[in-house]
Amino acid sequence: MVNVRYVLITNNEGGILNDPVLLRLAENHFWLSLADSDVLLWAQGVAVNSGLNVQIKEPDVSPLQLQGPTSGEIMVKLFGEDIKDLKYYWLREYNLDGIPLIVSRTGWSSELGYEIYLRDGSKGNELYEKIMEAGKEHGLQPGHTSSIRRIEGGMLSYHADADINTNPFELGLDRLVSLESDINFVGKDALKKIKQNGITRKQVGLEIDCKPLKGPNTTFWKITKDDNQIGKVTSAVYSPRLKKNIALAMISVEHSEIGNEFKVTTSEGIFGCTVVEKPFYDPKKKIANS
Repeated sequence: MVNVRYVLITNNEGGILNDPVLLRLAENHFWLSLADSDVLLWAQGVAVNSGLNVQIKEPDVSPLQLQGPTSGEIMVKLFGEDIKDLKYYWLREYNLDGIPLIVSRTGWSSELGYEIYLRDGSKGNELYEKIMEAGKEHGLQPGHTSSIRRIEGGMLSYHADADINTNPFELGLDRLVSLESDINFVGKDALKKIKQNGITRKQVGLEIDCKPLKGPNTTFWKITKDDNQIGKVTSAVYSPRLKKNIALAMISVEHSEIGNEFKVTTSEGIFGCTVVEKPFYDPKKKIANS
């Protein structure tokens, strides 16, 4: 098994370009499994100016995710009992009836889950049918990751909860920033200054006091205190599990204490909201790590 890491790619100002999963396939062979933005040209540009002997290219793989409470049982049907030994944020190479794959215990769901990388595009239909057949008894269906689960887990959606104008410290991702190391990286000097000067805004969790929201927000929602805007809701949804409307928000750091109450202008009206701890559910990721 080989280790996997959740990492950040920052620009020269310390803004986040992407928050991919880094997979190490061999000593000098790495994949970046990207969030919803493109960094190929950026990485190639960095390589040109780095003086390092590296090759940057987009691998011919077609990643798919198998996520959810019964994903482990489906994976056992496909790969055998030893798939249970694949630890959270580790990867392993497999050959499934002649289909070459990389499988990692990762995913954008906060659930038990796997990401499967197909290394032979001609086998795509065959792989899909095998997975669907193995999952038939569990009601497996194709679809998108549940917005409810990823917000419950406090997982970021790039362009919504983070973007090029957001830095790691605002998101509470200090643990991913190594400023004491001798290793240099793009944005290091800027991040040193940001840490020294302090942040002016911070991501928080919110509970919104209203009837169940009809769906996830599609625009940013204004947060106000005494009629002054202090931030915005970036992701919001009703959680049937928690029986609450929950949201991720970016607000002025002086208002970010747990228990503070504000107003939020949603698509359905103006309601009260309260700052709460995040993630909202399973903060130790016991489910994903099970």
